[in-house]
Parts: sequence; C-alpha cells; structure tokens
Amino acid sequence: MADFTAARLNMVESQVRTQDVTDVRLHDVMRLLPREDFVPSDKAYLAYADLEVEYAPGRWLLKPRDVAKLLQDLRPMPGERVLAISAPYAASVMERLGLTVTRAEAGGDLPSGTFDIVVCEGAVDRAPAAWRSAVASDGRMGVVERDGPVGKACLYVAAHDGLGRRELFDCFAPFLAGFEPKHAFAL
Repeated sequence: MADFTAARLNMVESQVRTQDVTDVRLHDVMRLLPREDFVPSDKAYLAYADLEVEYAPGRWLLKPRDVAKLLQDLRPMPGERVLAISAPYAASVMERLGLTVTRAEAGGDLPSGTFDIVVCEGAVDRAPAAWRSAVASDGRMGVVERDGPVGKACLYVAAHDGLGRRELFDCFAPFLAGFEPKHAFAL
C-alpha cells in the first residue's frame, strides 16, 4: 500500500492554500484525511491530483481546490448539522471539524428535517427543490450548478425572506448521473 502522506501535504500547499483557502482548520483536516480512501483502490493514485475523481458510476469527488473553497464559503461550525449529498469526502472533512453529518445519495430519498449546511460534490443543472427545502433557517447550501461547459459553485443562504443565491467561482465538475440539463429541441 502506498504512503500518500507527502501527496496530502503537497495537495494542501499547492492546490488549496494557493487558492485563497485561509481556513486553517480545513488545511489541518485535509493534511490528515486520507482522500485515497474515498476512491476505488485502482484510482488511489488520482486522489491528490488536480482533477475530479469518479468514486462510483456517475459520482465524483470535487477537485481538492474546489471542495476546499466550497467548504470555506459554507463556514462550517462545530455542532452544526450537515446533509452531505453524494459528498463523501466533504462529509468526512466536516465530521472532523465537529459537525454532525447525515449522508444521502443524489437521486435518493432525503432524510426529513432541515440542516444548517447542505453540500453536494458533483454538478447539477439546478439545485433541486428538495435540496433547497432541506436548508434550515439561517442555513447554507453549497452546490455546483452547470448548464454548459463551465459550472458555477453556488452558495445558497436561507434568510427570513427566502433563499438567496450567490455564485462563488467557476468549476468544471462533471454532472452527477441523472442531474444533467434537459434541453428542449427548438427550431
């Protein structure tokens, strides 16, 4: 079994810190959390590369840079409740930060209730209504929305008057299977 300790350190130093990810809690967790454990063993060598890695058919880990930026913008705080949708690495990072994480698969039934944070790794055409409804009052959702070649990492924030949306950064995450845009034919 390969030792990925140096690769983890290099990932944080060259892909995360250089992209304005300044939350040292994220640096500390990402230096220790074995990202190779979240991908099939024949893809372990890709775990720390600057690319998305398919961990199951149609399911992707975001690039280290992208997941770190998205998590930083979600501002996770110990004790908060998280719904991680097809986001195994992000879920584990937040667990190590002291958050309570519920895991779900995109396309499956979501657990009932609302969450302080909802996060997904992989792109969707638009955040589904069920995901938006899972965001608690004053909660946040981080998701990549994409309808062309370039997606946008988006932050949704729930307030008393509804759910606001802000685009954070460009992201090339592959679509989650079943969440591709459905374009109508037109003449």
